[in-house]
Amino acid sequence: MSFVRKTALVVGLLAAAAPALAQDSGRVRQIVVQGTQRIEVETVKSYMALAEGDPYDADRVDRSLKTLYNTGLFADVAIHHQGDMVVVRVVENPIINRIAFEGNKRIKEEELTQETQLRSRVVYTRTKVQNDVKRILDLYRRNGRFAATIEPKIIQLEQNRVDLVFEINEGQPTYVKRINFVGNHKYSDSRLREVLMTKEERWYRFFSSDDTYDPDRVTYDRELLRRFFLKHGYADFRVVSGVAELTPDREGFFITFTVDEGERYKFGTAAVNANLRDLKADELNPLLSSKPGDWYNADQVEDIVQKLTDALGSRGYAFVDVKPQINRDRDNKTINITYDIAEGPRVYVERIDISGNVRTLDKVIRREFKLVEGDAFNTAKLRRSRQRVKDLNFFEKAEVTNVPSETAPDRTVIKVDVQEKSTGELSFGVGWSTVAGPLVEVSMRERNLLGRGQDVRATASVGTKQNQMVFSFTEPYFLDRQLAAGFDVFATTRKLQRESSYDSNSLGGSLRAGYQISENLRQDWKYTLKRDQVENVSSTASTFIREQMGTSVMSSIQQTLLWDYRDSKVEPTEGYFIRLNNEIAGLGGDQQFLRNNVGGGQYFSLAEQVVLGLTGNVGVMTGFGDEKIRITERYFLGGDTLRGFANAGVSPRDKVTGDALGGLWQYAGSAQVKFPLGLPDELGFGGQVFSDFGSIGETENYATGGINQASTIRVSVGAGVTWKSPMGPVAVDIGFPLKKEAFDERELFRFNFGTRF
Repeated sequence: MSFVRKTALVVGLLAAAAPALAQDSGRVRQIVVQGTQRIEVETVKSYMALAEGDPYDADRVDRSLKTLYNTGLFADVAIHHQGDMVVVRVVENPIINRIAFEGNKRIKEEELTQETQLRSRVVYTRTKVQNDVKRILDLYRRNGRFAATIEPKIIQLEQNRVDLVFEINEGQPTYVKRINFVGNHKYSDSRLREVLMTKEERWYRFFSSDDTYDPDRVTYDRELLRRFFLKHGYADFRVVSGVAELTPDREGFFITFTVDEGERYKFGTAAVNANLRDLKADELNPLLSSKPGDWYNADQVEDIVQKLTDALGSRGYAFVDVKPQINRDRDNKTINITYDIAEGPRVYVERIDISGNVRTLDKVIRREFKLVEGDAFNTAKLRRSRQRVKDLNFFEKAEVTNVPSETAPDRTVIKVDVQEKSTGELSFGVGWSTVAGPLVEVSMRERNLLGRGQDVRATASVGTKQNQMVFSFTEPYFLDRQLAAGFDVFATTRKLQRESSYDSNSLGGSLRAGYQISENLRQDWKYTLKRDQVENVSSTASTFIREQMGTSVMSSIQQTLLWDYRDSKVEPTEGYFIRLNNEIAGLGGDQQFLRNNVGGGQYFSLAEQVVLGLTGNVGVMTGFGDEKIRITERYFLGGDTLRGFANAGVSPRDKVTGDALGGLWQYAGSAQVKFPLGLPDELGFGGQVFSDFGSIGETENYATGGINQASTIRVSVGAGVTWKSPMGPVAVDIGFPLKKEAFDERELFRFNFGTRF
C-alpha cells in the first residue's frame, strides 16, 4: 500500500471517529458551585436546566442563568465551561437584618412599614427596594407631598447581612392653588367648591390636609359632584373630565372639572309593577314617598328601593329584586318611575367569614348582622349589616362582601374584612359657660373593652360652679339579646348661691336598660337611687330654702319612649321626633312624686343649608303624701331653655331675698332658623335667629306667703353665632325678652365654649 493510500485511510478513520469523540467530550461530568454561604449547593443545582451527565448545551446554560437570577437569591451569577466541568459562581443577595426610616415626620413609621413589602430576615434585592421606594413615594403623593424624595442606604454587616435605611426628604406639601369648573351654569364655582372634599389653599386651613393634592381624593370628588347634581334633579349630569395640572414651579396644582349639567327634572308619576304571587301592588303604594312636582332626587329613589325591599321581606318574600325603571319625559322635564319587583335568585347564606379582627371577638361583629347562616340572602340586609358594622366605630376599615360558594350554586359566602383601630380615649377638656363658669375635665373611655364591645367611661370635671365625677358601664347586648344594659355611679356638687343661696350635693347611681321596638321607636328604662344634700345655705337665704337644709334620699324608676324620624340626631334638617318620659319616686327613700315630660320637634329644610326647627316640651310634677317636693327636683327655666333670661331666671321667687324656688310644672318652646354666614364651610361658622317662649307654674303651697309667682307666658327673640373651632365648639347668643315679669332675671349675652384634646 502506497504512502498516500495509508495516509488517506488514517485520515478517514479519524474523521469517522470524530463525532463519537466530540460527543463524549461534550457531556457534563460535574457541576461545581462556588460562592454559596447560606444556600445549599443542591438547591442551586435544582434551579438549573442543565444536570450532570447531560450534553453541554448553550441554550440550557442560558436558561439556567436566567432561572437563577429570577429566584431573587443572587446578586450575580456566572456559568463557565471548563472541559467536562461546568463552574457556577454566585454572589448571594444579603439578608435584611433591620429596616429603618429616617426623616419622616408627617407620616408615622407604622404607616410606612405597612406600605413596604421588604421585612427583616427577607432576602434583599435591588428590585424589591426600588418597588418599595415607589410605594412610599405614592404614599407621600397621596398625602400631597409630590416633592418628596427617598434614597435607600445599605449598611453592610457580618454574615452577609445588611441594615436597610430609607432616607426620606419629605419636601414641602403640594397645595391645590385653584379649582375651576367648566360647563356649570346652574351653580356657581364657589357653590360647587363647597361640595368637593378637595379645597383650595388658604391660610386658615392649617389644621386640615384637604388643600393638599391627592389624586384619590379628586376621583372621589367626581362622585360627590355626581351625587350633588342627581340629588337636585339633574338626572343627565355627568363629569366630562377632571384634570390636575402641576404649576411651573412644581409647588401646586390647578384642578379643572369639566361638567355637563343637562336639564333639571321633576318627579312625575310613580308606580309599582309587582310580578310576585299573591302580592297586590297597591299595598306598596304608600311607600312611594316621591310627590309629582317635586324636584327629582336620586337619594330618595334609593331610599324607596330600600323601603320596598324591607317591606317585602317582612311579608315573607325573601328573594326579591327591586329595580327602578326611569322614563324621562324630556318635553315636560319630568321623570316617571316604575319600580319593577321580580323574584330574585334563590340564594342562601352558607357562612360568614370574618378576618382581620385581632382583639374584637367574632360574636361582636356577627351580632350586628341582619343575616345568619342558613338565611335567604338579601342585598338590602347585607347593606344594612355593613353599615351597622361600620357604625360600631371599632374599625379603621370594614369591608363586607359576598362571593359565590364553591360547594353549591345556590349558596353564597359573606366575607368580612376589618382593620381594627384604637378604641381607647384619654381626653382633657377646658371650657367656660355662663351656667358652669370655667371648667376643667378629664375623661377616660374604652369603647371596646377586652374586645367584647362593652363601653366603660370615667369622667371627672372641676369648675367654679359645678364639680362632677361619673363612672359608666354599658353592655350593648345584655344576655346576648338586643338589649343595652348598664349602670352609672355619680357624685355631683353644684354651687347655686347666685340663683338660690345654697349648694347641692348628689351621690348615687343608676341601672339602665334600653331596646329598639322598631327602627324608629326606642324605649329606655332607668332606676336611680341617690342622696341629695342641700348645704351651705346662706344666713340671708329664703326661709323656704332654709327649711330644706339637710339630706334626702330618692329612689325612682323612669321610662322614656322616643319616636325618632329625623335624618340626623346631631344636625337634623328634616323629620320629627317625639319623646315621652315618666318618672315615679317613692320606691323607698323619702321623696315621693310623679313627673311626666313630653317633648318633640319638627325640622324643615327651607333652602340649601337653611333649616327651620320647631321644638317644645311640657312637664308636670305631682307630690304624694305630706312631704314637699325638694327644690333639687323642681323645674326652672332660663339659660339654654329660655334664652334672654338668666339661668333659673324664670321661676317663683322669694319676695324678700329674690331666691329662685322652682315650679311644679313648666312648658317651653323655640322656633329657630339656622343658616350659613357665607363663609367657607370648613371654617365652621353658622348663624341662627330664634324666638323662645315658655312659662312655669306655682311652687309648693307653703303656709306662709311672700312668693312672687306668675304662670304668664314669657317670650324672647335673639340671634347667635356658632363656630366649630379647632379648639372645640363655641356658641354666642344674644337674647331680648319681649314679654316678662318684673321679678324675672334677664340675661342679654350668653357664651359657651368647650374643647377636648
